[in-house]
Amino acid sequence: MSLRISALSNIPATTDELGKITPKITTVFGSHVFNLKTAREYLSDDAYKSIVASIKSGQKIDRNVASNIANGMRAWAESKGVTHFTHWFQPLTGTTAEKHDSFFTLKSDGTPIEEFDGAALIQQEPDASSFPNGGLRATFEARGYTGWDPSSPPFIIEIGHGRTLCIPTIFISYTGESLDYKAPLLKSIDLLNKAAVDVCNFFDRNVTRVNVTLGWEQEYFVIDDGLFRARPDLVMCGRTLYGHNSAKNQQLEDHYFGSIPERVYAFMRDFENECYKLGIPLRTRHNEVAPAQFECAPIFEEANLAVDHNTLLMDVMSRISIRHGLRVLLHEKPFAGINGSGKHNNWSLSTDTGVNLLAPGKTPKTNLMFLTFFVNAIKAVHDYADVLRASIASAPNDHRLGANEAPPAIISVFIGEYLTKVLNDIKQRVSGDMDEQDESMLKLDIHKNIPDLLLDNTDRNRTSPFAFTGNKFEFRAVGSTANCASPMTVLNTIMAQTLKNFKSDVDGLIEKGEKKEIAIMQVINDYIVSSEKILFEGDGYSEAWEKEAEKRGLPNLKTTPLALDAMVNEKNTKLFVENGIYSHSELHARHEIELEKYIKKVQIEGRIMGEMATSMILPPAIRYQNLLAKNIKGLKEAGLTEEAYANQKQILDKISEHINKASDLVEKMIQARKIANAIEDTRTKAIAYESQVKAAFFDQIRYHADKLELLVDDKEWYLPKYRELLFLR
Repeated sequence: MSLRISALSNIPATTDELGKITPKITTVFGSHVFNLKTAREYLSDDAYKSIVASIKSGQKIDRNVASNIANGMRAWAESKGVTHFTHWFQPLTGTTAEKHDSFFTLKSDGTPIEEFDGAALIQQEPDASSFPNGGLRATFEARGYTGWDPSSPPFIIEIGHGRTLCIPTIFISYTGESLDYKAPLLKSIDLLNKAAVDVCNFFDRNVTRVNVTLGWEQEYFVIDDGLFRARPDLVMCGRTLYGHNSAKNQQLEDHYFGSIPERVYAFMRDFENECYKLGIPLRTRHNEVAPAQFECAPIFEEANLAVDHNTLLMDVMSRISIRHGLRVLLHEKPFAGINGSGKHNNWSLSTDTGVNLLAPGKTPKTNLMFLTFFVNAIKAVHDYADVLRASIASAPNDHRLGANEAPPAIISVFIGEYLTKVLNDIKQRVSGDMDEQDESMLKLDIHKNIPDLLLDNTDRNRTSPFAFTGNKFEFRAVGSTANCASPMTVLNTIMAQTLKNFKSDVDGLIEKGEKKEIAIMQVINDYIVSSEKILFEGDGYSEAWEKEAEKRGLPNLKTTPLALDAMVNEKNTKLFVENGIYSHSELHARHEIELEKYIKKVQIEGRIMGEMATSMILPPAIRYQNLLAKNIKGLKEAGLTEEAYANQKQILDKISEHINKASDLVEKMIQARKIANAIEDTRTKAIAYESQVKAAFFDQIRYHADKLELLVDDKEWYLPKYRELLFLR
């Protein structure tokens, strides 16, 4: 019996426990987190004040105080049954990493005790030799360091009956280069805070801190675990390399916000409860557009914590799904012909005085501040669209961008009809010299018009990569498997640089004698004019937009190897190096790592594609080919006319054609892979894998295999089909 038939015969019923009552969320929320409330209970006053100061102002924690904090953490963790701790970090593999150590140790006299000292809390030394480093170190240089990030609270992860204290950390090399996503993100948050405060002080001297906030929306697919294991492509690649569309996909539009299947609902309740314990503030769950596709979204949080929570969520979802006989698919395009999955990053800025800088205010001053940050964000995306595109480049996301409601690879900004009119009015008003009377009128006009702006002032544009949605920008092009830190680091950095330029430009006009408000409006106008080509309100999928974007000079880089070039060009190298986010060597290392990841992913897909064709697609097709041939021979020997078996002959001819072409293409693809593997330069090799392997053969091989799926007897077919994978209840 094939794995497919076995899996279909053993699909379990719902795993939800009848009569089980979900606890009130507030009773469990944060129960597995060493937050400030818990710290107040377990720490001395000095230790508590130290950790608060570190979180709020970035002050370093004294190592003497760290021991007190560590003891408090251990006492709390042990009260919850924890025996081990780990530094939890996010290396450039795209997953998380951890090395567990027990609290247990032996004293010099052999006495067994449990202890956790400040040194172990602050810094650990995991082996760094097997993590991606992009040439920053030789293979034999194994030393690396993890350093505690106090701004993200420790938490307890529960796997089966075991519990481990996880301490969020950065990860750096022996020589200090960052080897993770968190360290650059923290630098970019600090950079943007300083630049934004300087600009805020034009309007309000009471602002001393600006926080970057992030609200992600996680899309994902859920399928049966048995069917998942019967598909080597899903197991190894996260997506189906083969599979014909089922007769019903998403064309009836009956899945979006539809009733959630019971098995999936039980899984959702389970993983949400685990997330609440970990302090992840999930708020929303619903069916997405494609069958078997779903989404969850939390309340906005500070960006660093939000990134940690999203990374943790993906691990929790994947682990909990297996408990329910299901599998979560986080790949950007696991199924051809239907929607892929993204991770919309809703990004905004808020002051310590309680103002959302991307929300219109109620006074002329606050609206002028809103316009300042709104226009600077547009200018930042315009000036650095190439590196923003590079931040979301990956082999999986290449399949998604520009397909089935995902935004295209062309970076543009959607602001809606109302705000487009506001910016045009500013251009007309400020284009000439202004006097005091104009200044007064301008203030009144801003006060009069912008407060009418509502969150739903205009229809949403689902094809826009970067859209203003009322009080935030939604970066829709981020892939579902991506670590949010990468696009957030870029977005924070380009916004910080633009704000620094803005302050310099305004200060320059003030020094020449302009009044502050006039100077601000003149620079805002200059930025509107210089960046308006990035604004686009129409259909991002249309051929007309591609042509228009080309005329405007907007980059349209559809493949990862070319999109990644922006990471290391002269302009962007200067941006990151001068702002202290990455060193020159770190940038080039990350460029190398991303290219290597692309090569390996396409290489694995090519190998699995060939293996599946040879062992799982062609054998049943050949078997059915022989059956048809035997049938035709029998009819012919029975004396029937050729017309009597013409249809069987036609089917046999089609099957034979697809078998031969698929087999031939697989052999050619193998040869193309061998040629690509011999290339030494990483960038050239990545381009070869994209153009000479993936683009040249993947779709062609799949076409013939998918045609065979339609022709071969269903009982003979090994692989679970789309109708089985996507429509399980």
